[in-house]
Amino acid sequence: MEKKMTKVGNIKEIFRYAVKSMGGELIDEAVIIDGGILGDRGYAIIEQSSEKIASAKMPKLWGPLLELQAKFTQEPASGEPLPSVSIKWPDGSENINTDDEINKKLSQALGRSVKITSTKPDTISLERLDPLEEEETILDIGDIMMEGRFSDYAAIHLVTTSSINKLHTIDPDRSYEAGRFRPNIIIDTEDLGQGFVENNWVGKIIRIGEKVKIRITDPTPRCAIPTLAQAGGIKKDSKILKTIVEHNSQPVPLLDDEILPCVGVYGFILNSGQIKIDDTISIE
Repeated sequence: MEKKMTKVGNIKEIFRYAVKSMGGELIDEAVIIDGGILGDRGYAIIEQSSEKIASAKMPKLWGPLLELQAKFTQEPASGEPLPSVSIKWPDGSENINTDDEINKKLSQALGRSVKITSTKPDTISLERLDPLEEEETILDIGDIMMEGRFSDYAAIHLVTTSSINKLHTIDPDRSYEAGRFRPNIIIDTEDLGQGFVENNWVGKIIRIGEKVKIRITDPTPRCAIPTLAQAGGIKKDSKILKTIVEHNSQPVPLLDDEILPCVGVYGFILNSGQIKIDDTISIE
């Protein structure tokens, strides 16, 4: 017998990030497969010399990636090769990833020799900074990356409007755009009021619409990315992380219950299917 589900909100926005660490695209509907949103983080930038995956979690090296925006030239299809992606530069110009000069142009923008690819290196290395260390303590998290895509860990990342509204209330002088946190799905939880409500979802199962089910495993630990300038007019603000550290530091099971600043939750797909804007979100 299926457990009773309680409504917690509706899908407000869906984001898909065609290229890891670049700005994403807002879409009205998405196909959910075992690995998350079809096409999400399907491409990445790879440093030619080291074969390391470029990630804005190392902002001094790769922060400028966030100011580029990527979208698929056509919708991805299950079981088919990924379509090409269009990359929009800060000046408004665009290139397709199949253009002859694309790797040269990316290398010039990033100050090091890189290539764009949908193929993972044989040895996966992905570095991020420890957000609680004053010095640049580097952690290699390549061993927890998702199979088949360039996602750091989980299949999907959810953020609620309750959390965003809480941050605005705590610190009204800051700009806490939901897109700053790079979620896949923003859930309108207006009826739940303000607060970091998704903290209480860890270990539970949520359902989207009638079919898609997701097991929530961890609160989402925040790194430097929410503080950085990003595509879509998001401005740099180094104080964003400080507010989160002070008001929502949580144990993260993924990282041996280390207490870290968190906004949102990570999940893994139990049942796949189609989702769309306004779909109901329920929880066991």
